[in-house]
Amino acid sequence: MSPRAAWRLETLGFERIHDFVGGKLEWLAAGLPTEGTGPHYAVAGEAVVPATYACGPGTHSGMIRSQLDAGSDSMCAVTNQEHILLGRVRWRDLPEADDVPVEDFMQPGPATVRTIEELRPLVGRMQKAGVKTIFVTNSKGSCSACCAGTMRSEPCAKDRTPT
Repeated sequence: MSPRAAWRLETLGFERIHDFVGGKLEWLAAGLPTEGTGPHYAVAGEAVVPATYACGPGTHSGMIRSQLDAGSDSMCAVTNQEHILLGRVRWRDLPEADDVPVEDFMQPGPATVRTIEELRPLVGRMQKAGVKTIFVTNSKGSCSACCAGTMRSEPCAKDRTPT
């Protein structure tokens, strides 16, 4: 609610009042409950699965190789200590040597969408561009397990896209 509304409720005697600074979109993006009878539009946050593996820029290639499943869809989210997404490493990007730091071969600045992104148009754009997987982050760019990870276009197109 707005700060003005919060102050008004306090003057009316309410004691447990919270000023949710992010507003309704942040509330929805956080997956918090809502009420109402309006139409529901599926969003990216509802289709997200945790990233296969997350590592820091200093992690060595051998460690990533030991954690990822071999295959073209296997991907590592490269994050800093605050879980901000810095880059990605796909299985095919791994160098042969096991002692190469991620920052030397990661793909910096991967494409992301927010958890609140409406799913149907997102899946359409992904399919049109031939993108199979995209990182889903919160509004701060964080790719934490609780609210973000990756989303694949195929299962979403079949199972989760609203009609």
